[in-house]
Amino acid sequence: MSARVLVADDDPSLVRALRIGLTARGYEVEIARTGDEAVSQVALVRPDVVLLDLGLPDVDGTQVCRRVREWSSVPIVVLSASGDEQRKVAALDGGADDYVTKPFGMAELEARIRVALRHGRRAAGAEPTEIAVGPLVLDLVGHAGRLGGRELDLTAREFELLAYLARRAGKVCTQHMILRDVWGAQYGSESHYLRVYAHRIRRKLGEPAGAMLRTHPGIGYQLVDVDVDVKVAPPAPPPPAEVRP
Repeated sequence: MSARVLVADDDPSLVRALRIGLTARGYEVEIARTGDEAVSQVALVRPDVVLLDLGLPDVDGTQVCRRVREWSSVPIVVLSASGDEQRKVAALDGGADDYVTKPFGMAELEARIRVALRHGRRAAGAEPTEIAVGPLVLDLVGHAGRLGGRELDLTAREFELLAYLARRAGKVCTQHMILRDVWGAQYGSESHYLRVYAHRIRRKLGEPAGAMLRTHPGIGYQLVDVDVDVKVAPPAPPPPAEVRP
């Protein structure tokens, strides 16, 4: 059964190109040209993923995200003009799962759609006691991590950060979201903690698996579901001393 994509955009040429390109790749495509129509279409056609332009004529895309998230967990990939960093952050904080910067290629867009669909299927299931993202396996009960069968020496905070991103694998999580949910509301602006911990986690994962943890400068972090050969990864050097907020 093909996935159904709702394209919410008011640019006729882009809508036409997306309809042709996605249909050729086997997707069912529905169209909404305003924010209000997009919210209604999510309820009426029950898409598997939404491609949402932030610059809709009636309602800002960030508001559409928030309205949809009041009752639906459908994956949302926002389409953003370059330079709209703050709007990207607002949309992600409002419930979007990922973003693509215009102009974009169909190969990149389809890759983002596939990740969003995997995320949507995981969200629809019951809360697991173990999460696997590519070769990375996290035991949520035992607070232990394994990479290709190798035990990872993770501190409690490193595990919490990895588990937070793993539960949202494929979703771009903003710095504010991570600090609020992992560290606590009082750490909402301490973004340097994230840089230190991301660096340490990548060192412990080694190469090439460290590339699974992606940084979106000025926005946040993302744990991607990719297959990497971890058997040849060299052991990671000892990490620096833990940052204690």
